[in-house]
Amino acid sequence: MEVNLKIAPLHHWSAMGKKPFVIAGPCSVESEAQVMDTAIALSKLNVSVLRGGIWKPRSRPGSFEGIGESGLKMLKRAGVAAGLPVATEVANRMHVEQAIEAGIDMVWIGARTTVNPFLVQQIADALAGTSLPVLVKNPVNPDLSLWIGALERVNKAGVTQIAAIHRGFSSFENSKYRNAPNWEIPIELKRRIPEIPILCDPSHICGNTSSLLNVSQTAMDLSFDGLMIESHTDPAHALSDAEQQVTPDQLRELLNDIVYRTTIVEDVLMLNILEELRDQIDKIDTDLLSVLSRRMNLARLIGEYKKDNNITILQPERWAEIVRTRTDLGQAKELTPEFVHRIFEFIHQESIHHQTQVMNTKSNLAIVPNEKSSS
Repeated sequence: MEVNLKIAPLHHWSAMGKKPFVIAGPCSVESEAQVMDTAIALSKLNVSVLRGGIWKPRSRPGSFEGIGESGLKMLKRAGVAAGLPVATEVANRMHVEQAIEAGIDMVWIGARTTVNPFLVQQIADALAGTSLPVLVKNPVNPDLSLWIGALERVNKAGVTQIAAIHRGFSSFENSKYRNAPNWEIPIELKRRIPEIPILCDPSHICGNTSSLLNVSQTAMDLSFDGLMIESHTDPAHALSDAEQQVTPDQLRELLNDIVYRTTIVEDVLMLNILEELRDQIDKIDTDLLSVLSRRMNLARLIGEYKKDNNITILQPERWAEIVRTRTDLGQAKELTPEFVHRIFEFIHQESIHHQTQVMNTKSNLAIVPNEKSSS
């Protein structure tokens, strides 16, 4: 489905448009002193916006759920003292209205809200007629349509200063990440909406501080526009998400360690080399598609044989054999097992699709009408 949004380029967002666009601050505003100390420390870094959670949606009751509306004034005062615009998360109309009244400069819609179109529409309606920049986090589940839908709702309310935040996706699989990055999803978002600025939230992807640099570097290498990172002057005693917050000094080191690359190739020789390599890739891709087409032709022939002999499409033993042997072959060719497995999962699904079509081809037997059916 075509996506048409009217979005202002990030560099038009006043002085906040420098790249990399870094939003940093505590997971939660806990006290006047805590947010003020953090803001002053962050003002000495390459930080564009001070963030601070006011209302914290927790999985279970009894956890620290934020200090509420009083924290908005604390956050704003800290931002003014540090010379930084401030941002907070909103989850309903009331949050938007209170944030606007407190002079908050930017808001974001969290992952647990993005998943609910009713709440997103409520927020969009509250934002109508304002010039407040809005960031939209991906939904907790890997559903690109929901993410795009939330962006569309906000944009249709007249908000043009809008960006997406990639914070990873929930998964039942064991992973080193708190939320699996599934990089292909934000990449596809960028393909569908080329003009959308995308920030990465490595704090929520990692769930700890050990992988922050790797995830941040990957985001920058994928040409993301910036980062949202949680920073606290005393993470060990933070009231929420203590394990994923870094001190301002640690944040300085992280930002200094990231390699920032250009998206523009100006050297003519380098550009020629890239074009030659890309031409080779284009030819290989054409060959790949031809080979895959031949494979699906064979799958249809197998489907005909199975249909004629009344054999089920799925043959678990054969699929297990394919996974095992192709994984071994792939490793011998320096391909990761995860990559080979995913590739052949897609091939297997397409093969089943073709065989299902063969199986469902109408037979030449005459169909006798049901006598009890109405004429």
